Amino acid sequence: MSNNFKSGFISIIGKPNVGKSTLLNTIIGHKIAIMSDKPQTTRNTVLGVYTTSDAQIIFTDTPGIHHPHDALGEFMNDSSYNSIKGVDAIFYMVTATDRLNTLDKEIIERLKNTRKPIYLIINKIDLLKKKSDLDKVVVQYMNELPFKGIYPVSALEKTNVDTLLEEIKGLLPEGPKYYPDDMISDHPERFIIGELIREKILQLTREEVPHSVAVTVDSLKKLPEEEDLVEIYATIYVERQSQKKIIIGNGGSLIKEIKRRAKKDIKALLGSQCVIDLWVKVKEDWKDRKDVLRTLGYSKDNY
Repeated sequence: MSNNFKSGFISIIGKPNVGKSTLLNTIIGHKIAIMSDKPQTTRNTVLGVYTTSDAQIIFTDTPGIHHPHDALGEFMNDSSYNSIKGVDAIFYMVTATDRLNTLDKEIIERLKNTRKPIYLIINKIDLLKKKSDLDKVVVQYMNELPFKGIYPVSALEKTNVDTLLEEIKGLLPEGPKYYPDDMISDHPERFIIGELIREKILQLTREEVPHSVAVTVDSLKKLPEEEDLVEIYATIYVERQSQKKIIIGNGGSLIKEIKRRAKKDIKALLGSQCVIDLWVKVKEDWKDRKDVLRTLGYSKDNY
């Protein structure tokens, strides 16, 4: 390890759908955070480890900060704000196509209470029609907070992401290597698999269904008679009987498609073939029941 090895922790925060998970996946080079066009896709903080020969940066992807309507939403906001404690820097992420609004100002007010360096990451610059539009976005946010640095990027197209990493790496303090070279996340495989299954449900359903779904992986084991086969049992929880029918689909059509799509990503994650058995259960109003939230993994003690 280099004598000048750099390391540090960075929290990525912002409103829903600004591309935090896309940026994390792009940086790490693996899919460890799920993505969809639905608000509040990320519910737990997700840690990603980026390691090079001279640095290690530990990123935390966080739930989109919003105005909560239930106990789950409150948990998500708390997780995001708690993530900025004890880090070396904060990435406040916005998009080049949105304009600063009251929610941005509320988040920035909270950020003013921290002494950590805050960087403005302006994502989705590929969607701008004119370069001058970017200047307008920059001016809006500069008037709210003296950011340590401002970085326009396209997380999806990987534009300026390498430049961002190199510059941030140079600003980090010298420090130890906290994780092994081959480690990309500290989350157990069960957590990531459950999230990948939930991602497919987000992609395939609409209206209130995506926000009413939770997934737990009940069993994950290699079959002794098959070296390259993993057996997965998971439960999908919904709030209403009508939502259960939607998840199953006509003749089981939708749940079969959920399995088919999930298998591709899980195979890439595990490096093994898998068989998935999914069950759908109803837990009425689970998003507003703190005892149930804890059993489903939405607790300050989890991730």
